Amino acid sequence: MTVDASIARIRTFGALLAGALIAGLPAAAGALDARAAGTQFEVRFDDGRVLRSPELVGAVLDLEFAAGDMKLKIDAVERDPLDATGRVWLHTLLFQAADGSWQNLCMAGPDGRRQGFPLAGPGGVGVRLVCTAGAQGKCVRFGYHPWSSTPAGRELAPLHAACVHMVRGDYCGDDRPSTENGTLIDVYDRVGVQGSGGDPSLAFEAAWGPEGAVCVHHTRVPKNLTLEGLTAKCPQLKQRVGAMCSENSEQSAGAVIFNRSRM
Repeated sequence: MTVDASIARIRTFGALLAGALIAGLPAAAGALDARAAGTQFEVRFDDGRVLRSPELVGAVLDLEFAAGDMKLKIDAVERDPLDATGRVWLHTLLFQAADGSWQNLCMAGPDGRRQGFPLAGPGGVGVRLVCTAGAQGKCVRFGYHPWSSTPAGRELAPLHAACVHMVRGDYCGDDRPSTENGTLIDVYDRVGVQGSGGDPSLAFEAAWGPEGAVCVHHTRVPKNLTLEGLTAKCPQLKQRVGAMCSENSEQSAGAVIFNRSRM
């Protein structure tokens, strides 16, 4: 099994059942519950013990998903050196292939890391296994933690959703990306998570909301998608492309993050 690079190099799995069996841990007093807490696995035993990712290194989780069973080994865990909050934990996750060998779940990202972490599923139900090379993982590492809020109380889940669309170049919000690996982007917001890098070679590209682009000044990779192609593909953006689109004019129209790219 490999992480599908055509889907932003993320593999998203279904719900992790509460009855998942964990090998290599002290015997439980009874049933256990496994879930995602931030970017950590958290296992609660009915005798009151709670183990989190750093204490689960070497554990093998027998997971049952809608598509079938999978053995997942937590091979290593470390704090993300890019995360100043200390909330992001990077995991080396191995799955057992059909021949019995253990293989890395994740492809390498731009930084060469082949790591990932769990995130709570929609509505807090189940677990998603996210790779740092993919859009969801990148947006968490940018500081858009979907389980958290800013010091001022602004929930970050909508910004994380907007960031995922932005990273993928998913202007319509319909999971049809139009970007290319290695394309330089500069992401920033109005809540203090990310500020613009100020690269003079980059120009304002688009304003983004949780459902996709709010407006688009220029498309990121014109050979993949032109403005004309975009308006045909996304009729809702027909009057919201080109010179009329700026970060200031669209701030009141549902935009929560912005980005720059080369024209």
